[in-house]
Amino acid sequence: MTALLRVEGLEVAYEIAGRAKTVVHGVDLELAEGEVLALVGESGSGKTTTGQAILGLLPANGRVTGGRIHFRDQVLTDLSPAGWRDVRGRAIALIPQDPTVSLDPVRRVGHQVDDVLRLHTTLDAAARLARVHELFELVGFTDVERRYRQYPHELSGGMRQRVLIAAAVAAEPDLIIADEPTSGLDATVQKQVLDLIDDLRARLGTAVVLVTHDLGVAADRSDRIGVMQDGRLVEVRPTAEMIADPRHEYTRRLLGAVTSRLERGRERVAPTSGREVVVRVEGLRKEYDAFVAVDDSSFEVRRGETFSIVGESGSGKSTTARVLTGLTPATSGRVEILGTDVTGLGPRQFRPLRKDIQIVYQNPYSSFDPRFGVYDVVDEPLRAAIGSGGPRWGRGGKRPHEDQVVAALEAAALPADFVNRHPRELSGGQRQRVAIARALVCEPQVVVLDEPISALDVSVAAQILELLGQLQAERDLTYVFISHDLAVVRAISDHVAVMQEGRIVEAGAIGDVFDRPQHAYTRDLLAAIAGRDLVTSR
Repeated sequence: MTALLRVEGLEVAYEIAGRAKTVVHGVDLELAEGEVLALVGESGSGKTTTGQAILGLLPANGRVTGGRIHFRDQVLTDLSPAGWRDVRGRAIALIPQDPTVSLDPVRRVGHQVDDVLRLHTTLDAAARLARVHELFELVGFTDVERRYRQYPHELSGGMRQRVLIAAAVAAEPDLIIADEPTSGLDATVQKQVLDLIDDLRARLGTAVVLVTHDLGVAADRSDRIGVMQDGRLVEVRPTAEMIADPRHEYTRRLLGAVTSRLERGRERVAPTSGREVVVRVEGLRKEYDAFVAVDDSSFEVRRGETFSIVGESGSGKSTTARVLTGLTPATSGRVEILGTDVTGLGPRQFRPLRKDIQIVYQNPYSSFDPRFGVYDVVDEPLRAAIGSGGPRWGRGGKRPHEDQVVAALEAAALPADFVNRHPRELSGGQRQRVAIARALVCEPQVVVLDEPISALDVSVAAQILELLGQLQAERDLTYVFISHDLAVVRAISDHVAVMQEGRIVEAGAIGDVFDRPQHAYTRDLLAAIAGRDLVTSR
């Protein structure tokens, strides 16, 4: 079969501090018309840079230093800026990772899709308007006239991603580079977006390079998989062969991290039955103006267990977490933490309990004060517990809580010298360990984990989950785990509650809910888990 795309010996370097650092080393790959090739690997593996090089969209400090990229009868690496303007968007299109960044916040989404048609077609304004409406229908929108006029902030994450897909296919390109197109989306929305890309590929015959760190998605949606590590393509083969018999040790490690989530998980025979209830929620309701975020929710969490709350964005699970940790007041109902009714407590009244219930957020970097180094980030709960904030430095220049901060960092598997570092110097996994250390420093009894691994590569996420399990066993911690990733929830939980539109629609022991789901919404969530066939195929 004639190759649509051929990459030969690609090398890419970034200019850093006046020196060239090579980040992609001699990559060779081919892609046939209508084929889906998944490039998988962890952050820093070079997969996104490879996709950017194919599109001619490397950052200002990046450049192709070796090799050639052929697309049909053109050599893309020889194109001038004017040549790229003719190819990009018309023949090769991009579906970027983050629609929040990629869409202009002050322009209507319909106008942004119209831009592609204006640049790459000869359609007049009326024909372009009709074509955008047609594209919005194609990507699954209803009431397309209203969608056309909306701004990005008026749409959900899944809707914004559909707008980007509409823009990518507007000129009916031969090749789409899809760079983490479902990263951060709920399982059901992820499935809808991937189904949409599959459907469009079938209709238009478009080939796809799917850049992803999710091997489950790659297994479900690709014809071939290429595995990248440290800027090198270490293995590329048909998907079924790769999953059944991975040859490279790194591929086996990635597969192991995925299948450990998808397998049944740890068997626990009522480990917390009969133990005291440390969190009790009865008839919880939370309203924001006229919007009901949580409606009549009730559950109990016993000491030492992991209780998970799952559901899509907007289901009320993160709002529940904020009520539990005293960050937002309940509208009605009753919330009891460690035997204390906290329902009507203000921030000052909640303060004595705060050391006993801590929270770890989804994105640690955005939850850190940007002025703080690692020491101050971890020390913050200790200073807050004092009330006035307490001194930053003690006598002789020694920080007053340094021993406790170091102990918390070491408990989170970070070396003591991290106290002198800044979060911007750390990887995503290291920053999440700092966030865990911050939650541990006051020696809490309950930790609320709000999507703590959703932004992490699969192998780093596996390390964080293993760490959380060790800490729970050592300290008899109780976890309330908020997640949209049902594969993770199955692997780590004792009990689970499923939330939809603010209400708990199903709850019970993890095996009962996952093996015998009673509610249609639960069944839909379970059906949307990516890579479910990985376990049975190995």
